Amino acid sequence: MNGEEQPSQFFEKLLFPKIFQTFRIAIHPPSWIIAFSALAVICLAGWILDFSNTVVTSPDETTELQIYMTNPDYVGTFIENYEETDQNKGVFSTLLNFGAARFKDAVSSLFASNLTGVARNIADYFKAVEWALRYHFFYCIIFLLIEIPVLCIAGGSICRIAALQFAQGEKPGLLGPLRFSTKRFLSLISAPLFPLGIIIVAGLCISLLGLIGRIPWGIGELIMGVFMLLALIAGILITGLLIGAAAGFNLMFPAIAYDGSDCLDAISRSLSYVYNRPWRMGFYTAVAAVYGAICYTFVRFFAFILLLVTYRFLQFGNGGKNADTLTVLWPEPSFVSLLGSSDLAVTHWTQSVAAFLIWLLLLVIVGLVISFVVSFYFSANTIIYSLLRNKMDNVALEDIYSDLDETVIEPTDVESESKKSKPEPKSKKKKE
Repeated sequence: MNGEEQPSQFFEKLLFPKIFQTFRIAIHPPSWIIAFSALAVICLAGWILDFSNTVVTSPDETTELQIYMTNPDYVGTFIENYEETDQNKGVFSTLLNFGAARFKDAVSSLFASNLTGVARNIADYFKAVEWALRYHFFYCIIFLLIEIPVLCIAGGSICRIAALQFAQGEKPGLLGPLRFSTKRFLSLISAPLFPLGIIIVAGLCISLLGLIGRIPWGIGELIMGVFMLLALIAGILITGLLIGAAAGFNLMFPAIAYDGSDCLDAISRSLSYVYNRPWRMGFYTAVAAVYGAICYTFVRFFAFILLLVTYRFLQFGNGGKNADTLTVLWPEPSFVSLLGSSDLAVTHWTQSVAAFLIWLLLLVIVGLVISFVVSFYFSANTIIYSLLRNKMDNVALEDIYSDLDETVIEPTDVESESKKSKPEPKSKKKKE
């Protein structure tokens, strides 16, 4: 009997298989709705800001971002040559198309076990963000002022839902987690920004020492030599925070969602887990990434089959493959491009209206697929935080901070409680 119990006990001690619960948690409707709503707000803000059309584009549809990715030194000349053209694009739409292409390539590289390709696509995405900050700084500041608060509230809510499901098997509604993240908005928004602020301040101090070094007559050089040790200490602080915050950012929101932590506690926990369990965290993250790629492929395949089946039946009723009406209104979808692509132009205003309505519905389908990725990301990191907390602090997976104000009684619960509160009618005594 002991020999039979040992294998089961061994597998029970393994924590990483619990990451495979992420799919079930990520498709929970409230998490999906919150992620979709956040993406809708961000995309709407981006498209509104894109009315400025500040991205210079050449007549052959080459953007300044594409030039920056291949030859950064030529961007200035490219902007001067094509700045007066009428084909300029928006920053958000340019980054969105570029990011979508990099994401597809990264997933394909992951399935092909090409880790170099995955790293290259991630590096290209950050290089594109660098381009936006360098050449469209004020646009990025305005956009971030909208994006960061929305992501903080949505991310905190999704992490709270995932924590409640994973720890206690609850299926919370929509309002409770939103109320939880709204109450802790300052902690959610300051947790990732606080290390960044320290890095900026320490960097400015080092820059100030470099500025002092320009004092003539050798005085500046002497001051630099005296205080160089402090500059190196500041560099160590910057490096430690930069690595820890970059690797531990994924754990900050789950720390607040699981333990009700404040800003400093969330930062402390995330940095501690990163530096004390780096290999374990890397392993958990790798498992979640591979599993997430498989789940994303399944969700995308489901959406593709849904659209293709609908398209084929509409095509059958519209006159078969030789009918151009459906092709004009709705290009045939593919697994690579769910929206489809067509060179046919509409010829009547009714076709324009119908095509626009169909495009909106297709956009919702694509938005739901992307929303799953957002929900999976926050849910997976919440589970990873719980597993690391169990190993580091010996805290049970079921242990979670409870907020009385978060509790929202659903209509079904009200009915069940009312039924319980009603006294049962006393049975009538049988007549002898």
